[in-house]
Amino acid sequence: MTLDRAKQLLKVQADFGGFYNGNSAKLILSEVQREHGQDAVDQLIRELQLDQIFGFEPGTRFEGGLAMGK
Repeated sequence: MTLDRAKQLLKVQADFGGFYNGNSAKLILSEVQREHGQDAVDQLIRELQLDQIFGFEPGTRFEGGLAMGK
């Protein structure tokens, strides 16, 4: 998945907000983590303000759809 595509998908999830969309965002961020690394995940969290919407903090690792902490 490209970073542009991930950003598009995350914007949709962020616009809806809520618990289930947070889970979808975790799956997307897991894919970004696997393909592009932690820096890309942190950049998306900051850029899309996912910390305010879903409570994801930069430095959080996402693996298999789970937020693993820092």
